[in-house]
Formats: sequence, C-alpha cells, structure tokens
Amino acid sequence: MLAVRLPEDLERELIGYSKSNNISKSKAVKEALEIYLREQKSKTPYELGKNVFGKYSSNRGDLSTTYKQKLKEKIRAKR
Repeated sequence: MLAVRLPEDLERELIGYSKSNNISKSKAVKEALEIYLREQKSKTPYELGKNVFGKYSSNRGDLSTTYKQKLKEKIRAKR
C-alpha cells in the first residue's frame, strides 16, 4: 500500500485523464509508473546521467587522461 500526495494541478490532470479513459486514478498511476520504470531500465548509463555530465565544464578535454600529472604538480607546488 502506498499513499502519495500530489500537487493540486497534477491531481486535476489525473482526475481528468481517469474520467476521460474511464479508469480509476489508481489504475492510471500504476500504468504510468510501469511505463516510467520500463523506460528507465532501457536507458544506458550515459542516458541516465547525461544531464549532469560536463555540468561544471573546464573546457579542457585532457583532464581525464592527465589527472596524475596534474595531481603531482599540485603536490610539488605545496612543497
């Protein structure tokens, strides 16, 4: 059993959808959740995280390959 609070506008849309399709609100939510979860399973790791990749871009494409060198330089600079 699960109880969910919805914003008023979303609940109005759910009620309208349920009435127009002659199904219960519970059934509509179950179907929507099944579709959502199925779509999430079919996505690649890149698709799931693409909205955060490169978010804080340094505009340097070599950082993933030169990170050891950069780390050594920072350690030496502190000495």
